[in-house]
Amino acid sequence: MSVVLRNAQRAVPVRRAPLRRAVCALRAALGASRFDVGLVCAGNGLMRRLNGAYRQRPEPTDVLSFPFHRVAAGELPRPSCRDEYNLGDIFLGVEYIHQQCRATGEDFDSVLAVTAAHGLCHLLGYRHNTKPEWQQMYQKELEILEELNRLTGASLRPLTAGLF
Repeated sequence: MSVVLRNAQRAVPVRRAPLRRAVCALRAALGASRFDVGLVCAGNGLMRRLNGAYRQRPEPTDVLSFPFHRVAAGELPRPSCRDEYNLGDIFLGVEYIHQQCRATGEDFDSVLAVTAAHGLCHLLGYRHNTKPEWQQMYQKELEILEELNRLTGASLRPLTAGLF
């Protein structure tokens, strides 16, 4: 199925093709290639509004995920019709991510791919509110990023390293 990518900000140039390829590879590594995913590249203003509305934290953030289905971690949705082959939407705070990358010297495109992997895991029920949840999510992120690394020659690592 498809990855629909929309750039809803103008603060930071986004290389859409590599990001789309990474998300397609990550989706395949999750066994979810049959499902559509929406990916929105957002600026700080939109991320602040969404984070405030949905998480009561009115500040920009790196990623917000809005799943179409509610599933347990590690399970794929069981659609009953074609319209339900949708994982949901991921909002990448590209302006926030870019600012963080400038401060740390990390590669922006690499961090976007890792952040998208994190968002995809959230769409499939993974959480990191407790240490056991974090360990499960970290392992899944590591697994799918290793597959992306194998395909691309990169050396990407999960976002949630050292969270607990």
